[in-house]
Parts: sequence; C-alpha cells; structure tokens
Amino acid sequence: MSAHCQLTGAEPGFGNNISHSHRRTSRRFDPNIQRKRYWLPSEGRNVRLTLSARAIKTVDTIGIEAAVARIRARGGKV
Repeated sequence: MSAHCQLTGAEPGFGNNISHSHRRTSRRFDPNIQRKRYWLPSEGRNVRLTLSARAIKTVDTIGIEAAVARIRARGGKV
C-alpha cells in the first residue's frame, strides 16, 4: 500500500534524521494512511478508499457522496 491519500493527495515528505553528533541521514515522514470501507448509496455498493486520518474526518463532515465526487474530479478511480 502506497502512502498516498486518495482524497487530499497527502504524500510522504522527506527530510533528515539528525543524530546527537549532528550527522544527517535520510528519513521519510509518512502520512497516517488507513484503508476504510464506505457504503455508497448512489451506486448500491461498498467502496474501499485509502485515506489519511485527516481525510477520514473530512468524509465524516462532507459525506461520502461529496468525497467520492472530489476524488473523481481529481482523476482518481473509485
């Protein structure tokens, strides 16, 4: 599962670990990605989405129909 949110487009960020001696090594900041299943009444089926924790809260606010419309507007497949 890639660390990519279907609704918000959140992707990993990159940076450095900095040790006590100030040596730098690469690291990756992953978003909190969850796979969540929703019932989509307009199509009469369940959809499984890969969402960040923030996007799950957004779906709770705007509703699954509006969220799926946004995903499709971004060119995503549902």
